[in-house]
Order: sequence, then C-alpha cells, then structure tokens
Amino acid sequence: MGVEIKENRVPDVEFEEMKGFVFEYLSASVEKEEEGGRMRWYPWHSAEYRHNHILNVVDLAEEIANKEGADVDVTRVAALFHDVAKLETDQELHAEAGARIAREYLESRSEYPESFIHQVCRAIEHHSYRGDLEDLSLETQSLIEADLLDKIGANGTALMLLRMGYEARTHMDADEMVERVLDRGYDAASRVESDTAESIAHQRLKRVKWFQEWLEDEIAGMG
Repeated sequence: MGVEIKENRVPDVEFEEMKGFVFEYLSASVEKEEEGGRMRWYPWHSAEYRHNHILNVVDLAEEIANKEGADVDVTRVAALFHDVAKLETDQELHAEAGARIAREYLESRSEYPESFIHQVCRAIEHHSYRGDLEDLSLETQSLIEADLLDKIGANGTALMLLRMGYEARTHMDADEMVERVLDRGYDAASRVESDTAESIAHQRLKRVKWFQEWLEDEIAGMG
C-alpha cells in the first residue's frame, strides 16, 4: 500500500504554482536551443504539447491513485514533474533529470518532509521502468500506468493522424495509422496491473476500434 503523508498535504494553490513552473521550464528548454528545440520538427513535442501530456497524465494518475489506494499527493506531484526534462535531455536520462529538478523545486518552495520528496523523486526516476509494475510502489505504478494510457485513445489517435501530414500521407492511410494506435494500446493494456487502469485501457481501446470501423464504413476502398 502507498504511504499516506498526513503531516503535509499539497495545497491546490501550490500545485497550480508547480504547473506554472513546469510549463515555464519546458518553454525555456525549447527557447535556449539555437534552432528551436531538440525535437522541433515534431510540433507535438513542443512545450505546449509536452505540458498538455503532463496534465493528462496528472489527471489519469490521480484517478488511478484514488481508486487503488496510493498516496495521491505523491502521485500527482510525481506525474507533474515526470517529463519536465524531456525537451532538454536524452530519452534515457530524462527521468533522472526530472527527479533532480523536482527535488530542487520541492526543497526550495515549502517545508515538505524528506519522506515525501523521496517518494516523489523515486516515482519520477522509475517512470520509464519496463519490468513488472507489481515490483514498484503503488505511486510509481499509478504514474507509469497513466503515462501509458495517455498514448492511446482519442489523444493518441489525433496525434497519429497529425503525423500523417508530416509523413505526406493521404486520408487513405488513416486506417493504417489508427491501427498503430491500437497496437500501442494493446501493448499498454498488457502492461498495466491495476483494475482501474485496465478499465480505462479497455474503454479507450473500444473507442479507437469503433473509430476505425467508422472510417472503414465511410471511406470507399478502405477496409
């Protein structure tokens, strides 16, 4: 079970300030690059997209943590900082860098207990873990599941269809692109452990499958 931090809760006003800090950090990461950012050729890897992804993960992680008995404060703060270093650091290093940024922020802003900061940073450090999620704390598991779930469903479908334009695809390729979302979704669903995440994954995959069938029904020559 997650360890509830009763001696200190994260006030909503403080959490809103954290959101502002994360967005400003992401924006600065892009601006300081001479040519506009490490992944500038993918607009969905802009500061705006990355921040939106983070907020999606926060919402999903909170829902999972609430229903699965994890510490919600630890989970939502870890979710907020999990990709803060994504636009300035190599993929394999961004989790460790994000944990370092979160620690510096939490230590400088309020009197958060070390136990709380440690749990937050540990969840961030392990959010790219590829092994069995049952080996991790409930807070880390909730974060990883939320991160996986944001890549599927309506959001994942919209992003994949946007990719079509950048790959000079036509609408006749839409079925293939949606199939990629389904493949990613089935992979994500196979990794999640909690009942809450499994339910969300099932619902999102059902909607993507319905959208694929709608495409096949209305676009001649598809299917």
